[in-house]
Amino acid sequence: MKKDTILVIGACGQIGIELTLALKKEFGADSVIAADVKAEPDALRNSGYFLPLDVLDRQTLLVIVKRYRVTQIYLLAAMLSATGEAEPHRAWHLNMQGLINVLEVAREEKIEKIFWPSSIAVFGPSAPKFNCPQQALLDPVTVYGISKQAGEQWCAWYHRRYGVDVRSLRYPGLISYLAAPGGGTTDYAVEIFHSALRQKKYTCFLRPETCLPMMYMPDAIRATMELMETPVNTIRVRHSYNIAAMSFSPEMIAVEIKKIIPEFKINYEPDYRQSIAESWPGSIDDSAAQADWGWAPDHDLPRMVRDMIRLLQKKFLSDVSEIRL
Repeated sequence: MKKDTILVIGACGQIGIELTLALKKEFGADSVIAADVKAEPDALRNSGYFLPLDVLDRQTLLVIVKRYRVTQIYLLAAMLSATGEAEPHRAWHLNMQGLINVLEVAREEKIEKIFWPSSIAVFGPSAPKFNCPQQALLDPVTVYGISKQAGEQWCAWYHRRYGVDVRSLRYPGLISYLAAPGGGTTDYAVEIFHSALRQKKYTCFLRPETCLPMMYMPDAIRATMELMETPVNTIRVRHSYNIAAMSFSPEMIAVEIKKIIPEFKINYEPDYRQSIAESWPGSIDDSAAQADWGWAPDHDLPRMVRDMIRLLQKKFLSDVSEIRL
């Protein structure tokens, strides 16, 4: 039986760190190669292969794929929504050319499976605000969203034209204790925990009632791995699957945090990210993912809040006062 060799590009990012560790646990450390332009983070140190790689350098990517006989690629390197608005041309180049490089190498080297994440940023003002369907009109308002919309079309085209088995999820906002936020519009949902533990207060860049689809990172990692293990004849969506777990606003998450940290206070100073958030749906219909590969999340808002506070308190140790859960 042929052994898989998995290359994770963008392994130092918010998703990359936890996905790399999960893949190493599932397939063995020697079967997973972490790669990034950034230095190896402490969380990945001594866990196995780590290679410097800029996804825009197609030749080096090809050399790595050949040398290590890579069978699967997870492409996570991207510039996110808020950062992308500040550097639009750089964001477009990284997000688009990086994907094309991976798809071309996959075609040439007959890579068995590719994972590439899309985002709820593909939706815009024309999409339904609640229970947004799989086939909603896509009219994104950010460079990040435009690049994800185009990327979905490229993925579907490479599958249709060349048979490249590329799979994708439209991630909602992701919440993780392990990695720092990466420049997205939903970053407040990670920052709020750090501030609650350290300062007992937080200033949010979105309005209190702004409801967005969110997901706890363990669910996102599990969804990704489940999708990649699903038999090929079961995958019906070749653009990107809607996926959902919970939807909440800054006001709602603040209420849950105050149940554990009663002295926590939040105030609001909306900035340019408010208009980005308002262009996205407040909740997502992921019935296609449920039907095709049995997707179901494990975490709701209260469970996620308790887990985040527990894990961050353990991570910060002496930097924060002890909270009994």
